[in-house]
Amino acid sequence: MLIVAEDLSKSFKISKRNVGIKNAFKSLFHREYETIKALDKVSFEIEEGELVGYIGPNGAGKSTTVKILSGILTPDSGKCKVLGKVPWKERIEHVGNIGVVFGQRTQLWWDLPVIDSFELLRDIYKVPYKDYEKTKKELIERLDLIGFINTPVRQLSLGQKMRCELAASLLHSPSILFLDEPTIGLDAVSKLAVRQFIKELNKEKKVTIILTTHDMDDIETLCSRVIVIGKGQILSDGSLDQLRNRVSQERRLTIKLENNGFNISIEGAYLVKREGNIAFINFDPKIISPAKLISIISNTHRIKDLFIENPPIEEIIASLYGELKI
Repeated sequence: MLIVAEDLSKSFKISKRNVGIKNAFKSLFHREYETIKALDKVSFEIEEGELVGYIGPNGAGKSTTVKILSGILTPDSGKCKVLGKVPWKERIEHVGNIGVVFGQRTQLWWDLPVIDSFELLRDIYKVPYKDYEKTKKELIERLDLIGFINTPVRQLSLGQKMRCELAASLLHSPSILFLDEPTIGLDAVSKLAVRQFIKELNKEKKVTIILTTHDMDDIETLCSRVIVIGKGQILSDGSLDQLRNRVSQERRLTIKLENNGFNISIEGAYLVKREGNIAFINFDPKIISPAKLISIISNTHRIKDLFIENPPIEEIIASLYGELKI
């Protein structure tokens, strides 16, 4: 097993202060603290070559987990091995095998051209020059960096910078890649480019990838397995289909009508929303079949177009959070 986490727990002590100047002055002499439990006995295993989505609401413990797995943080208790090494105890050896991209932080030097940052990272990771040149050339081509490789990082757009961050994290050819919000703030074109690169990296190079994100399109497009965390505990671990089945068996019928009116009551189905002459209807196939649902609607409404799909993954995740009260 490539990654093994067993009963990982981590708490943070933060200062607490009430509003007002008097309370601010008081806190100079007597500080009050509260303990926040970021992780509470988190356990999972990840095999080589997996592309795992690690999702949850803000404050759920996602980034804390990634920082422990990458050796940045030491847990209060529990065990963890990545490629047979304890990340926080064997950090120098460990970091040579992993790459990390934090969407809101950078490993590139702000005022230097991108290529200079790459050269510095080559020295830091002690990558043999021949291997570095081969990897660098491949990354520049696949991520289309040639047009701005000599541009200072501060002058790059967000999409350009994120592609450079991905390249920087892979210059030393790691076998594990941690991606924390890699598409945050990107436009549609940049998102598609980054997703395609991640998919190819996992499939062709067999790089194991752990992806944390709030963008459910990233999860649905890329991940074969999803781990859901909330309040520092693992809530669900399995495929997207298993997650859907756990939360709901419903499917989504989207119909385009000839007019804007839609008013019908059908057992086992309900209107989710309406956008002009398009109606979005969720239904339970165990109660009413798609054919029967369409037949009932077509008896009272003129249908121009329709299709059936699973409800958006955002709704499934939101339902799970609601069910578990997180």
